[in-house]
Parts: sequence; C-alpha cells; structure tokens
Amino acid sequence: MSTLAREPTKTPKTENFPVASLVLSPDRREAVLAFYAFVRMADDIADAADLRAAEKLTRLEALEQALLTGDPRVPEAARLHKVDGRHRAGMAQAREMLRAFRQDAIKARYNDWADLVDYCRRSANPAGRFLLKLHGECASAEAPADALCTALQILNHLQDCRQDHERLGRIYIPLQWMMLGGGERAFFTPAQASARRMVLDAMLDRVDELIHRARALPERLQNKRLRAQSTATVALAERLSQRLRRSDPASERVEIGKADAALAFLTGLWGFVRKPGNGDARITAAAVRRSGSSFRLGMRSLSHERRRAIHAVYAFCRAVDDIADGAAPVSEKIRALRDWRREVDRLHRAPETPIGRELARASSLFKLPLDECHALLDGLEVDCAERVRLKSDYDLQLYGRRVAGSVGTLSVHIFGTPKARSFALDLGRTLQLVNILRDVDEDAARERVYIPLSRLAQLGVQDAPAAVLVADPRFARVCEALAEEARAGFAAADEALTRLDRAALKPAILMMENYRRVLDRLIARGWGTRQGRLRLTAADKLLLLTRAMRPA
Repeated sequence: MSTLAREPTKTPKTENFPVASLVLSPDRREAVLAFYAFVRMADDIADAADLRAAEKLTRLEALEQALLTGDPRVPEAARLHKVDGRHRAGMAQAREMLRAFRQDAIKARYNDWADLVDYCRRSANPAGRFLLKLHGECASAEAPADALCTALQILNHLQDCRQDHERLGRIYIPLQWMMLGGGERAFFTPAQASARRMVLDAMLDRVDELIHRARALPERLQNKRLRAQSTATVALAERLSQRLRRSDPASERVEIGKADAALAFLTGLWGFVRKPGNGDARITAAAVRRSGSSFRLGMRSLSHERRRAIHAVYAFCRAVDDIADGAAPVSEKIRALRDWRREVDRLHRAPETPIGRELARASSLFKLPLDECHALLDGLEVDCAERVRLKSDYDLQLYGRRVAGSVGTLSVHIFGTPKARSFALDLGRTLQLVNILRDVDEDAARERVYIPLSRLAQLGVQDAPAAVLVADPRFARVCEALAEEARAGFAAADEALTRLDRAALKPAILMMENYRRVLDRLIARGWGTRQGRLRLTAADKLLLLTRAMRPA
C-alpha cells in the first residue's frame, strides 16, 4: 500500500480557490483538510504522467478500499474514514470523485458541453456537496453549489489547457467546439489565436452563466463561516474568468494575483458580518451596463420596479442572443436555447437562474405575455444555423416579428401601456430593418444574409456565398429600398404616438430616435461603399442623453 503515496503536486495554499480557509471553524477545517488530502492523493495518481492507465486504475481501486476500511497503512484514507464516522460526510463524496479520476485515467477527450458537465458532476460537485453536508446546510444550497463547483472546474481546465495537452495528452475543451477553430492541432497553434479566442470566449460565456447561478449560494447558507468562504470563492471565480478573457491560456499561464485574493478575502469577511441580500437584480442590471446599449438612457426614466423589470427582459434577450451569436456548434446552441425554453416554462414554479427569477418577478408584477419569450427563441434558432438565408418578404416579416416584436411587446407591458402593442410590433420591425442594414458586412462574415432572396432574384441575383452577395452592386439597390421602408416605418410610428402616452413610452421613443439617427447616417453614407459597421458619433450620443434627461 505504500506505493500509493506520491509527492503532492499542490497544497491547500497553492490551489486557485480557498480550500480550508481560516474562517472555517477548527473542527470543520480539519475535516476539510482530510477530505482534500485524500482527493489530492487520488487526483495525483490519475494525473501521473509516468503511470500507465492500468496501473492508475489499480492504485485508485486500492485507495478506495483503504477508504472503506480505514486502513491505517494509508493515512489519508484512514483520516477521511474517521471524518466520515464523526460527521457522516466525506466517504460518499470522495468515492464519487474517484469515479471521475478513473475516467481521467482512460478518457482524454470530451465530445460536447454536456459531456464535460457530466464529468464535472463527479470530479467537482461532490466537493461542494461535502462542505454543505459537513455544515448541515439545507438542500436549497445544492444547486448553486453545484454551479460554482462546475464553473471552478471548467475554469481550471481552461487555465491548464496547454499543460494538460502537453503533459498528459488530455483535452477538456469539447471536440465539437475545437472543430470550429480548425480542429485540435489548430486550436493549440499559436498563429490560430483569433479562432481560439472565439471558442474560449464562448466557453467562458457558459461559465459566467454558472457563476451567476452560484451567486445565490451565500444567501442560502446558514453557517456564517461557510458563507464567507463561498463569497470569496465566487469573487475569485469571476476574477479568473475575466483574466481568461483577456489572456490566452494556450500560450501563457493565466493566474489570479495576490491583489485578487486579498480583495476576495475582504469580500468574504463582509459575507461573514452580514448575510447578503438577493443578488439577482444586480446581475440583470450588470448585463445592461456591460451592453453599452443606448436603451439604458430610456431605462433610467422608469420607476424602480419598472426599471428592474426591463433589466430582466434585457438580460434575458442578451443571454439568448449571445448564445445564437457565439462560437459554439449549432447543436450546442439549439440545446442551450431549449434550456432557456424550459426556464421560461418554469418561471411561475421554480426558475433556476438569476435572470429567470427576475423575469418571473417582472411577469408577476406586469403580467408579461411569456409566449413572447418563446417567440424570441424561435427567431434566434434561425440565427443559430451555420448559413442563414431568408427566402421571402414573409420570412423577413416573421423573423422581425419574433426577434424584435417580441421584445417590444414585453416592454410596453412594463411601461404600463399594453394597448400600444401594435405600435411595439410595427416599431420592432422597423428597428430590425435598421439592424439588418447596419450589420450587412458583419452578418455576411457569419454567412448570414437577411435581405430576402426573392428581392435579390427580381434583380437577377441568385443565392451565393454571403461575401459574394453583399459585394454585388445590385445588392445595394435592395438595401436602398429597405431603407425607404424603414424610413416610412419611423413616420408611421410618429403618427401612432400622437394617440399614445408619450411619457410612458419615453424609453421606446429614445430607442426609436437612436435607430432613426443610425438610418439617416446609413442613407447618407450610401450602400455601395460600406466601411464596416456604422456607429453613432459622440455628438449623436450627447443629443440622445439630452433628450433622455428632459420630460417627454
């Protein structure tokens, strides 16, 4: 049995995240250290580059037997065996993690996101479950704890991707995702940094969603000490995700700095002193801030409850739109959107995400037509395709109704003007036309063309690669016609507003004026000499800000 012992590759102090911080009570801390020592020993066996798979499996089996019997010849196993006898926690969770380590010994690739998350359920989540059981926490803390542990594990995988690949021949980035960057070899080629960045960011989007779910953990914990540690851990996870977005873990080591750790420690101490309140609203508000959308100006004119509700709607739209526009495989995007469909369906029962809980609150207060959320998801499934083409004006109308009309309909309920539904639908179509005209080249780079093929065919233009279509001089003529339709749409909106409550609709009016200004700039620039995406000038934004600050 002595052959099981290996020099530990890490200690609690050298781990990325708090293992058994000093804020834990001495008794619980000793139990956590025992659990860590056993798991570290098993993990080092699974990661030993000098051992064959068969030898790893043999040693892991022996280690499990030592745990079950409390064999004193393996002190790490005997110590955890005693912990389990005293606290009724440790053995079951460690055995579950041993299953993951056995998997590491024989499996070096993961096909998709679900495959990776399934591995994390065994390799990471049991550690969180152990801490919860050790401290006698309730079942409501399990879901956010699982989300945090999965997020931490995937962050570690991304952080160590080069080392795992070079030393162990192991890759935790899903194969389907790497194929989008040219495959496994291309992913680790220094010159492929741009394609690799797209894949890494798409994975970090999923990780950030898990971290958002995990932010509910501290408020669900009764033990102040565990709450402090979990608060610090969530803060460090957010920081590492940010660092991984700014750096390339395939070419350099990305780590959390001492300043990050110190700040997280102070954040944890605050969690010890005071139980945190509901953080869901902060998450949706942060999504709005990050967006930089001019719609934020209009939101500020709303009362607190209406502003909180529109933040929820916006955060939902941003989350699902990011899925459709991300670098994940089509099948993964569709699966993620279907997860959101399930979240919408359970809003009035038990939503599982911060955005879902805020959306449920908004729906209860303002009687939101939640079928509009499904309409938006229907539209975004179109965007998920590897190649997007709209055949006819009907398809364009339907697409605009789904991705823009749905948002407008939800918004007017929050503004307190549900009778403005027709205005919202018509304006939504107009704004979507401006979006399509503004983003022609950006969409073409994604092989997306939203100009109906039927309109192009009338001018003798047949379907072709997106870059060929948008470069055709006749394409510009169709853009000119759509721009005139958008201009007419704004005129119709102006007329409709004479019969509506302009003060209540101020956020929509500001959004409309923003898009009208974009359209004017597009028309002035012309369609034959496009130079990338048009953006408003500082003067334009100042004008919008001035309008936002004065009464409607």
